[in-house]
Amino acid sequence: MKHCKTGTVMKDDVVRAEPDTPFKEVARLLAEHRISGLPVVDARGKVLGVISETDLLTRPAAGPGGPERRLRLPRLGRAARRSAAKARARTAEQLMTAPAVTVRAGESIAEAARTMARHRVERLPVVDEENRLVGIVTRRELLQVFLRTDADIRREVVDEVLVRTLWLAPHAVDVAVADGVVTLAGELEQRSEVQVALRMTKEIDGVVAVVDKLTHRVDDSRLRPDEQALHGVADGWLRRL
Repeated sequence: MKHCKTGTVMKDDVVRAEPDTPFKEVARLLAEHRISGLPVVDARGKVLGVISETDLLTRPAAGPGGPERRLRLPRLGRAARRSAAKARARTAEQLMTAPAVTVRAGESIAEAARTMARHRVERLPVVDEENRLVGIVTRRELLQVFLRTDADIRREVVDEVLVRTLWLAPHAVDVAVADGVVTLAGELEQRSEVQVALRMTKEIDGVVAVVDKLTHRVDDSRLRPDEQALHGVADGWLRRL
């Protein structure tokens, strides 16, 4: 089963900053390119951190009685200390949030989307195996996976899950797709087959949710390992008849 990879939708022309890039230059880059954030990289192209508009806006917020003054309080929390430091920042290195949340080019779009949601960020630097910047991906690019048609999703469920993985006839399970929601209905031989069908269908690009209406004849979760193996071999042989 092939998943769309992050590298196929990323932008490889990335606006970036270096650690010593001045505050005003960072602001200019964001405004000129109309972006909400950018990565900070070292001389080898490795991602050190990320700067967002919020990081820059921390500085104007500081003033009399602001973060610099509150810094003297003994119970100042870690987040407040970081905010105070950014309020005095003059370079990209001082402004950036580190370590950066990144994604590999070979990861699926679904995995990248989960990373983005988990960390509540709007863009992810895409890196290679040595953590060097190769691109950037935003929410807009990741949303492309959900533009797949229902017919395309259904075709992949039938071909990849039912036929190639479970060795079933295409009509063995009723597959219906509406707005990305897949409904699987029918009876399979083993309970483990139901679990495989549901898990693999959920992993298909573009699937929003899976409705389980599957039943099974044999609960093979209660069989001994040797019985499960024998049962599986027999089923596979019979399906080829």
